Amino acid sequence: MPLIHVVCFRYKPEVDAAARQGHRDRLRAFRDIEGVRALQVGEDVIRSARAYDTGLVVTFRDRAALDVYQTHPRHVPVAQWGVANCDHIVSVDFEE
Repeated sequence: MPLIHVVCFRYKPEVDAAARQGHRDRLRAFRDIEGVRALQVGEDVIRSARAYDTGLVVTFRDRAALDVYQTHPRHVPVAQWGVANCDHIVSVDFEE
């Protein structure tokens, strides 16, 4: 059964626009990882008080594909960058 993985990133204030865009570009590069059916990345355009800066939505073939992605050698350093450069990260995973 397909699995939807949603992650929202709120960057630290000192993370500049170029670094934020670089992060989005690195996230987009995950489209070709085995088991990824669809991937979208975007910058928040509303900028409400409760908004996050970047959103990621990935549709995986199944739960096993998400598990592989979580430990994929291209994903791990990008995830670590997010932890180091974000004030807050939230996620939700649900079956389609």
